[in-house]
Order: sequence, then structure tokens, then C-alpha cells
Amino acid sequence: MTSPARDPVLRRLRWPLRLTRAGMAAERALRAFWPFGTIAMALLAALMLGLHDILPLEAVWVIAAAAVLAGLTALVHGIARFRWPARAEALARLDATLAGHPIRAVLDEMAIGAGDPASRAVWAAHQARMAERTGAAKPVRPDLRIARYDPYALRHLAMLALAVALLFGSFWRVGSVAQMAPGGAALAGGPSWEGWVEPPRLTGLPTVYLNDVTAETMTIPEGSRIALRLYGEVGALSLRETVSGRDPAEAPATAPQQDFTVTRDGTLRIDGPGGRAWAVTVIPDAPPRVAVTGPAEARAAGEMTLPFAAGDDYGVQSGQAVIALDPGSLDRRHGLAADPDPREALRVELPMPITGDRRDFEEVLVEDFSQHAWANLPVTVTLEVTDAAGQTVGAAPFSTLLAARRFFDPLAAAIAEQRRDLLWARSNAARVAQVLRAVSHRPEEVFRSQTAYLRLRVILRRLETFTAYGLKPAQQEEIAAALWELAVLLEEGDLGDALERLRRAQERLSEAMRNGASDQEIAELMQELRRATDDYLQQLSRQAQRDPANGADQPDQGPDSETMRMTQDDLQRMMDRIQELMEQGRMAEAQQALQELQQLMENMRVTQGEGGNGQSPGQQSMEDLAETLRRQQGLSDQAFRDLQERFNPGARAGQSRGNEGRSGGEGRGQSHDGTGGEGRQGQGEGDRQGQDGQPRGGEGSLADRQQALRDELGRQQGRMPGAGTPEGDAAREALDRAGRAMDGAEEALRGDDLAGAIDRQAEAMDALREGMRSLGEAMAQRENRQQGQGNSQSANRGSNRDPLGRDAGSRGALGTEEGLLQGEDVYRRARELLDEIRRRTGEGARPEVERDYLERLLDRF
Repeated sequence: MTSPARDPVLRRLRWPLRLTRAGMAAERALRAFWPFGTIAMALLAALMLGLHDILPLEAVWVIAAAAVLAGLTALVHGIARFRWPARAEALARLDATLAGHPIRAVLDEMAIGAGDPASRAVWAAHQARMAERTGAAKPVRPDLRIARYDPYALRHLAMLALAVALLFGSFWRVGSVAQMAPGGAALAGGPSWEGWVEPPRLTGLPTVYLNDVTAETMTIPEGSRIALRLYGEVGALSLRETVSGRDPAEAPATAPQQDFTVTRDGTLRIDGPGGRAWAVTVIPDAPPRVAVTGPAEARAAGEMTLPFAAGDDYGVQSGQAVIALDPGSLDRRHGLAADPDPREALRVELPMPITGDRRDFEEVLVEDFSQHAWANLPVTVTLEVTDAAGQTVGAAPFSTLLAARRFFDPLAAAIAEQRRDLLWARSNAARVAQVLRAVSHRPEEVFRSQTAYLRLRVILRRLETFTAYGLKPAQQEEIAAALWELAVLLEEGDLGDALERLRRAQERLSEAMRNGASDQEIAELMQELRRATDDYLQQLSRQAQRDPANGADQPDQGPDSETMRMTQDDLQRMMDRIQELMEQGRMAEAQQALQELQQLMENMRVTQGEGGNGQSPGQQSMEDLAETLRRQQGLSDQAFRDLQERFNPGARAGQSRGNEGRSGGEGRGQSHDGTGGEGRQGQGEGDRQGQDGQPRGGEGSLADRQQALRDELGRQQGRMPGAGTPEGDAAREALDRAGRAMDGAEEALRGDDLAGAIDRQAEAMDALREGMRSLGEAMAQRENRQQGQGNSQSANRGSNRDPLGRDAGSRGALGTEEGLLQGEDVYRRARELLDEIRRRTGEGARPEVERDYLERLLDRF
């Protein structure tokens, strides 16, 4: 029996059924023919990319035969596997997506009970209900995933190759395969050609496909390469060109492959069927350009800055500055009167932009020539730049002084001048030794440091010895290096004391104003004064914390001294005023303002806020290390006096009388032999006396006292806090170096090598200072962690401020978080940092890791 609901249901399922059946056909076709499609895509990609033009003809035929055989096999296999889906299969798949299989129920017939009206009524109701469910039928999505049939994803590789061929290949190349068969020229349908213009890589321009150029004129860069391929019967197409200047015998006009370089204007013509002609205009590669854009200046630290501008039509590749002595502008007097030793011209790499366009840029050459023999002498600077094409162009020589460090201390300047004379000519050695001996004739009148005087005497003896046996170039450089270190020592002095540093900065600034220094030098020295002032204020604050009684005992400077407080802004305005007066050329007023600032800073005292006088372990360690440093300095002075007595037996008595007359009451505070003065009484004094094993009066040999001091340092290391922190570990490492230097000094003293002992003692003092700095930083970080962020910290902060109104920092701290540097100096310093980073980036000798890091810094800022 036929159900009355069957026909309407089938009409309703017509489109879902058709789409489901089509999806099944696509699914079966993909599974059957994917190997054939993969082979076809790979073969088409190879033809479009022109691989058959590169490979030998035999290889092309072998690969083609293998590809055709594989394709036929895959096609036959696919046809054998493919089976068109039947209607019943589509109905079954569609019915499987519905609950209760309603399509099958509608198509079924009653097996029994057809003669019973009640049974027929129940069956009709059931089929009607199933027919309603078929209304929800939707086309079944086909399963197009064939990963289990292609586990190596060969189809994806073929699709990728075809995509690359579509982007970078050409369908024109496919037709050229017909020429590889016998009679292929006739089968190809006539002759054809292809051509490409490849500009030089340095231009950054893309390759041009000649078949797409419809204009009759072309403008291309000089040095471009033109590649032509002539297909078809040989002789049907020919090339005529006048742009390469090559000999026609090198490549016949009818050769299938033509490759040449464009060197001049001319014509390019392809004669024959489909031929074209162009008038070619060549863009010449202009030479690079470079010029100096400003005067050469020297910074306070001695670096020469020379601004320049460079450019090229396609970008500058590299550059260098050639610096040669200018004899015509040289004042040949004194040490320069002798014939100079031959020296090659200086060659310095020019800094290039790390990022950005190199076609037109401005940069600054920053180099330190302070130690060169031509420092502050007239020279000529010739800038040379090279582009990517290898063209090198030099600017006109620029005459200038080789800007370098200037010494404002008269003695340091004299030492530097004699060093220059020695480097100028080895024949000046005797004259230099004579001048140095004259300078050191009365050391107490010109030398502030006995160490500096001793170093000069050692240098002088070595120079005279070398001169007597013939001064060699290596010995010349050795003496010059020692003289440079001595000049720097005399210029900068002992900067360990903050007040001395402040006075030295003021003296250098005052000397620079009197000598007419440049604006940049004055700005650098002014910045140095700001830093020295800040260091002095921090030292006053630390002194007040360590010894509040002495701070309170200082005499008042006026009736309002107890309540007077200078803010940071007040001091900043005073320094800004001094700098403004100097920039305006009002040097007399600037000198007066500088003297007022000096008096103010020397008369300043720091008041200690409320708080107990107890000392923490860190403070006690700092005081112990300071005492050790003072005693080590005393031992060094004693060793120097013994060495001086050895070479000049009558010098000590005369010098002692002179010192006694000059020192007055100051000598009572602390002696020079490592003993404590009257003011160093208190906690730890008795312990140190007993532990030394030597009385404080100085009995015992220098070696024994040095050994006792080394033992005391070892005990202090055991009591020092700050273990486990980077700063504390750094302090211990520095003290270990100090201990090793003390051991070396002891051995030298026992070997009667006073000069070597003085050197080791100097190393020990430097290491002690470094250890004290690291310990102070560790103490500051520890106390900052212990302090809270609440209101109690803010309340206590107001009672412990320095004269600028800033936080004086924690006990043992070396500074505060508040900066003194403001205004335009911030930007000047930032520019200096960028210049230094660029200079180091251009140094090829630096490790690649460091240069990569510097380049990332430049990219970021």
C-alpha cells in the first residue's frame, strides 16, 4: 500500500536531498582524485616558475615523463575508486540526521493489519507525525577531511608551490616547454620573448617585467641588468641595443639568452613578431657628499666633537675622518722646534645612523684625542664617505685645532706640555728631563701631594736612564703614559674629600673663566660644580649623623644660622645665575657670585634632628673602616717619607719644620703616621689599640704595623653586616682585595721595596673606599626596607633634612632619591649619552652582543 503522505514529503525534501547528494559526490571525488590534483598543481607550479628553463633538457624530459606517468596512474586510480552516490544513499544519510528516522517511516508500508480500519488509522497517524518531523531536515555537510589519506600533507605543499608561482611566476613560461620537443618551435605557435630589468640592489627598487612596459621610454638606474629570453625558431627574433656598450661579437643578436648591464643612454629594440622598442634614459649614480657643519670643540672630559652632514642618492655606506698635522699653521718653538718623529695620519670611522634614512643625515663625530701627540695642535680634518657602489668622495680639508682635554692646574699643564714634547720627537727626551727636574726642584712649593712628587721622580729617573742608552719607541710610549696619569692626578687632585672636590671644581671653573674657555667647556665645568656641591652636602649630612656632637659644636655664622634653611630651588637659582652671567660674558660678576657661593658652602653646617645617639652595627663598621683607611694613609705617608729620606737624607728635617710652621693647630687633629688624634676617642678605640699589638705611638717596623692593620681588617670583615645582599657581597669582595693589597705591601716592606709598598698601599686604600661605598648602599637599602610607607615615615622625614630641604637619606646612605640636576642640563646629558652610544656602536672591535644591545637602545630612544 502506498502512503498518501509520501509524495508531499519527497517534494519537501527535494533540495536538502540534492545538496546532500552533491556533498557526497564532492567527498568521494576528493578522496579519489587528490593524488592527481597534487601532481597537477606541482607540475604547473614548476612550469610557471620556469624550472624547465634552468634544468638540462634530459632532466626535464625524465621529470616530465615521471610526472605524466604518475598523473595517469593517479587519474586511473581515481576513476576506479569514484562512485556516484545513489539517491537511496543520500536519503539514508539525510534520514540519519533526524530523530526517529522519519523519512524511512514515511516510505515504509504496513506489513500486517491492512484490512483492519483501526490499524490503518493508527498507521496513518504515525506516518503523519513522521512527515511533520521531516520538515526539520537540512542538507548534510560533507566530510572533506582527507588527512588520514595524505598523512604527509603533500597536497598542501603543492598548493603552496602553486601560490608562489602565481605571485612570482608567469603563465608565459608554461608555453616555452613546447620548444623542447622536436619541432617545438612550430608547435609553440610562433616566436615569443620575455625580458626583465633588475636595478642594482643598492637602489632598493623592484625588478621590472619588460612585457608589461607599454611606454616607449624607460628611465632606469645606472648599472641595471637586463635579461632577455627569445623563444621560437632561432633567428625569428633578434635584439638591437646601444645601452651596454658591449662588443656585438660577445653575444649574437639572435642568441636565445641575452644578459647585459646598462651603462649609458640609448635604445633597446626587439625585432620580429611581437617585437618592441624603447628609448632608455639612465639615471647616473651620483657620488656621495659630506661637509663639516660646525667648529670642532672639546668637552670638559677631553672628547672632541665635530658635527658633519653627509648624503647620497641611495644612502651612504660608510665614512672616515683623516686627521693630519698642519705644519704651516704650527708654531715651531720650544719643544716643537725639533724635527717630529714620523706619524701616520689618524683615521677615525664616522658614526652612521643606526636606523632611519642614510640618504641625507647629520651626525657628530665624538672621539678623545687627549693623549695623542697632536692634541691641541693645528691639524687638517678630511672627511671621506663611500656609497654602496664603491664611490668615495672626500670633503675639502678642514683646518682646526685637534680639540682635546685642557689642564687648568699650572703644574698639570706643564707636565702635559712636556709629555707632548716627548711624543713630538724622541730627540726632545734630554730637554724634557731637564725641564721636569727643574719643575721638581722645590716640591714643597708646587706639589700638593707627596705621592705625585714621588711619581714624578720615578718617571724622571726612568726617562734619564732610557735617554742615556737610547730611547726606544716603546719606552717613549711608556713614559708618555706615566706622564699623562701624573697630569690627571695633579689636575683632579684627591677627590675623596667632598670639600676638596668642591674647591677644585670652583677653581677649575674660575680658571676657565679667566682663560676664556668655550661655552661648552664652561657648561661642563658648571655641571661638575653642581655634582661636587651635591656630594659636599651629602658628606655634611653623613658627618652630622655620625657625630652629632661635633655638628652641634660648630660655631654659628650669624644670629639666624639656627633657623636658616636653603631649599634646593634656592641653590639651583644661584648656580643658574652664575651660568647666566658667564653666558652673557659678565665674567667679573660671575666670579663674585662664585666666591659668594663658595663662602656659603664652606660656612654651612647641618643640624641633626631628634633621635638617639646609638650606633647600629653598620654604622660601627663604617667607622671602623674609616679608621682603617686613615691608618693605612698614615702608613703610606710614613713609607713615602722613608723613601724620600733614602734619596735625600736632609729633606725630612726641613720638611718637618715647614709642616710644623704651616699646620699650626690643625696637626693636632690627626697625624700622618697612621695614629689617631685626640678627637678619635670613643667606642672601639681601646679595642683597636689592643688588637694591633703595637702602641699607637708608632713603635715597631712598618711591616709589623702593616701586618697588624691587615689583621684588624680581617676582624672587621667578620663583624660586618649586610651578608646575602648584592651590595654587602660587593663590599666584602672589595675588602678582600684590600686585604690582598695589604699583604703585598707587607711583603714589599719586609723586602725593603718602599716604592712597591706604596703602590700596594694605594691599591688597598682604593679598595677600602669602594668597600665603604658598597657597605653604605647595603645599609641604605636595608633601612629603606625596614621603614614603612605610613605617616610615621613622613613625619620623621621632616626632622632629618639637609640644608637644601631634601631628605638626608638613611643612616649610612650615600644620597637621596631627589635629584639636583634640572633645566637644560638634563637634555644636554641625554644628548651626550646618545652620542656615546652611537660612538661605541660604530666600534667594530666591540663584541657583537654589546653592539646589538646598543643598537636596541638607539631603536628605542
